[in-house]
Order: sequence, then structure tokens, then C-alpha cells
Amino acid sequence: MLIIYTGYMARTRIIFRFIVISLFLSPFAVFAQANELPDFTGLVEKHGAAVVNISAVQTSNTLNGQVLPEIPGIPENSPFYDFFKRHMQPFPAPRRSEPKSLGSGFIISSDGYILTNAHVVETADEVTVKLNDKREFVAEIIGTDRKTDIALIKINATDLPKVTQGNPENLRVGEWVIAIGSPFGFEHSVTAGIVSAKGRSLAQENYVPFIQTDVAINPGNSGGPLFNMKGEVVGINSQIYSRTGGFMGLSFAIPINVATEIADQLKASGKISRGRIGVMIQEVTKELAESFGLTDSSGALVVSVEKGGPADTAGIKPRDIILKFDEKNVTTSADLPRIVGNTKPNAKVTIQVWRDGALKTVNVEVGETPSDEVIENRKLKQGKKPDTSNRLGLALSEITAEQRKQLEIANGLLVEDMQPGIASRSGIRVGDIILGLNSKDVKSIQQFNELLGQVKSGKNIALLVKRGDMNTFITMKLTDDDKKN
Repeated sequence: MLIIYTGYMARTRIIFRFIVISLFLSPFAVFAQANELPDFTGLVEKHGAAVVNISAVQTSNTLNGQVLPEIPGIPENSPFYDFFKRHMQPFPAPRRSEPKSLGSGFIISSDGYILTNAHVVETADEVTVKLNDKREFVAEIIGTDRKTDIALIKINATDLPKVTQGNPENLRVGEWVIAIGSPFGFEHSVTAGIVSAKGRSLAQENYVPFIQTDVAINPGNSGGPLFNMKGEVVGINSQIYSRTGGFMGLSFAIPINVATEIADQLKASGKISRGRIGVMIQEVTKELAESFGLTDSSGALVVSVEKGGPADTAGIKPRDIILKFDEKNVTTSADLPRIVGNTKPNAKVTIQVWRDGALKTVNVEVGETPSDEVIENRKLKQGKKPDTSNRLGLALSEITAEQRKQLEIANGLLVEDMQPGIASRSGIRVGDIILGLNSKDVKSIQQFNELLGQVKSGKNIALLVKRGDMNTFITMKLTDDDKKN
């Protein structure tokens, strides 16, 4: 009896273990069968030929008697990573650079039109496009748009492979996407990931509802396509966010429909025409909505109105909350610049606002946003060339008491312009507010320059920078060369 019992118990334990193991493994087996990882090989083979590598040469061509600089490198300690600086100023240092791989692009028509990022080509004197079949062409820059970071270029070729354009509106968060580009010059590299979010707003970027992904993007991927699993281009890879200077799972692409709208205007006229109404706005928080008597926190709160501008003429007032513009809902404050910018100048539209606890409709004639060239010419005519003679090559201005109150800061200096150098390479941007240097609050330009002067060559400094709603430290190592800026 004992032997029989022991055998029975042994068989029972074996059967029990088998059941447990089966129960543990079966969900994973079912998951693996039902959710196999996608195969990207066919997509890449079919559409990869339309992706190009873009390089450039900068010669001694001058701008207002000065020479355009080479595009700087990207330091590893850059906490706010932007592939290449978009706001670069000329400086008197004649040079000719060797061709450099700057980024990527993709062919949108068989007769040679190519989309890429504006920051890839806008400072170049000669742009070279290298195709997948190793042919090289010198490209013509049809036009660039800094505000959306889109550029349209063209090569003299025919019967080229071209991409198929998709609809970013149909993207679903969580679906697979891939990028093809030339990170660090490694041509036709393929990386994959998923859509992390849609309609992202980034600081200093008012006209683009970015597609956020976790696709690995690095310098050289700029301007390359983002494909969905149908092989359709849904976006242009533009930038990443990083605290280390390396990829950290946060990359952003410009929706292809935004890009093609810009490309169509550039092709037709070489420039972009955008609407404007002349208001400063901010987000409507839950607390603000409650204080204004709104049931939800939709809309854009008008902080100030440009005197004599379209909104002022139409009767828009500070403290109005714009809920609709031209029958389009303004869900968040970030929606308004995009909607207004996409409206043709001189168009007459209606604006629905919340004022004094009631809805009100206002009619406005949309104005036109000045182009970047017009803004630069105005600065030159007014003789307001920024002073960038300090050690970091930054043009700074002191913030008024009213501005400090609006920004809810006690002190700070506004970065109005900059020369190429350590500050631009480290990630400082025009529009940043410098709050502190190392352990000191920054209260005046004179104090800032004195603090800089006390730092010895080879030492690191940390600038506390306010960008939008976020504060971050940006570090950089000063050298003797920086004193020459």
C-alpha cells in the first residue's frame, strides 16, 4: 500500500506541476501568437529608396559684410536637445567648411522635390543630396519656414522613387511607426517604436501639433520620414527631448499634413503667409475656469491685446476667453496660434468669446504675420542690432517689473539674440530667460557679465533657464576662446 500511495502522490505532483506550468505559459503563448512583433523588412525595401541623405558646404559668402558660421556640434551635457541651432548669427571669421552630413529628407515627387527640416539647410551655401543608389545632386532651396521647421528643396532629376503620404489624424496612440534617416551620418538607418502621444505642444513651437514617439532619433535623423505600418509617411522627424544629450525615448515629428501645406506655399511663392490677430494668451486652468464662471477649462485666455491690431479693432479685450475661432473649437491655448496661423490674411471670421459670464460673438479681419526676413529688416532699419559682446555671445535685456509679475519671477534676463559659440552649442535658445548663474540669482546685465568674468577658463558654469513653464539647468565649460565672442 505504501508503494502504491507513493507512486500515486508522485504522479499527482507531476500532473500538478504540468498544470501550473501550462497555466503560466499559455497566456504568453497566446499573446505571442496574437501579437507577433511586426516585420518591417518589406516596408523598408519598398519605401526606403525615397529617403535621402543631406549634406552641405558653407563657403565665404557674406551676409551684411559678415560670414555665416559652421553649424556647431552638440555637446553631451545639453539638457534641452535641439539637433542644430535654428537662430544663428553671422560673425567675421572667413572659412570654408568641408561637406558635412547634416540630416535627412525624403522625395515627395518624382521630379525631384524633397522635404526636410529648415534647420538642416537654412544656413548652408550649397546643399548636396545623396540618393539611395549613391547618385549625388546639388539641390536648390525652394524655401524654408523656421516657425514650423520645414524646408522644400529640389534636385534636377526625373523618375525618382517617392513616398506615399498618409493622414496623421488616423494615427492611434500605441501603434507601430518607423524612422529612416542618417543618424551621425550612418545612411539609411532604420529605427522603430510606437506613437506615444499626438498633438503635443512644445516650448517656442506655436504652429505644430507634434507627434510624440519613442522611436530612436539622433542628429542626422532630422528631416527624415516617419512611416506608419502601411508604408505611408505620417510625419517628419524633427527633434528630441533629452537631459543627457542622448536619446531618452522622447522624439517628436511634424505631422505630414502640416508639412505639405507649408511645402505647397513654398513651391507656389517661396514664402509662407500666416494669419494673426495680435493677442497674448495663456492656458485656462481649472482654477481660472472656475473664477471666470466656466464649467470646463477649455479655451485661450487673452492676457493682452496689441494696440491697433486686428483683435483690438474687433473689440477683443484682456480677460476674454476665446472658445471658437472661425467655427473651430479652441480646446487649449496651443490650438489658437495654429488655427489663426492657418487662416488666410484678410479673411473675415467670427470669434466666440466668454466675457463677463456670457458668450459673445466678435467679428475680426485677420492680419498677416510678418516674415522672418521682414522682422530682420526692421531690426536693421531701426538700428537695433543686438549687443552680443559678452563672454557667451548672448544679447540680453532686462525684464521689466510688469513682465516679471506676468511671468511670476523675481528676476531674470531675456535672451534676445546670440552668436554661435558655447551657449548656442549647449542648448541656450532665443527667448530663454536666464534666472541664475551657479548659486547666484541674475538681476542685471552688469551683474551677469561680472559673474561670468570671475569664472576661470576650463571651469563649468550652470545657468538656470526658464523656458515656457519649465525651469532647467544648462551647464557649459568656459574656455579662453569664449572670451573672444
